[in-house]
Amino acid sequence: MAFDHSLVTTALELPGYKVSKNFGIVRGIVVRSRSIFGSVGASLQQLVGGNITLYTELCEKVRMESYELMIQHAAQIGANGIISMRYDATEISPGVTEVLCYGTAVGLSAA
Repeated sequence: MAFDHSLVTTALELPGYKVSKNFGIVRGIVVRSRSIFGSVGASLQQLVGGNITLYTELCEKVRMESYELMIQHAAQIGANGIISMRYDATEISPGVTEVLCYGTAVGLSAA
């Protein structure tokens, strides 16, 4: 069964639904490093200024991967919604970053 992404929110509740069960925290963690090619390309973009699209694309891809892992975690434990969803990122070492997507997995029913 596919997880309904519209039932994931940064809010504490979803209008039209009530929380019938709290499954606890779910998370998706991705650790990424920049490739030498990406670093060189991004360095060239830094010289010109403006949006560094190589980094923007990398960040967006990693956030989406961690989000999807969080969704999988929630589905595995029987949740059909996630409230209080957040992202966090930590630099583990130069060029290596952990991206964490987390929230509270819940069972939702119509209000």
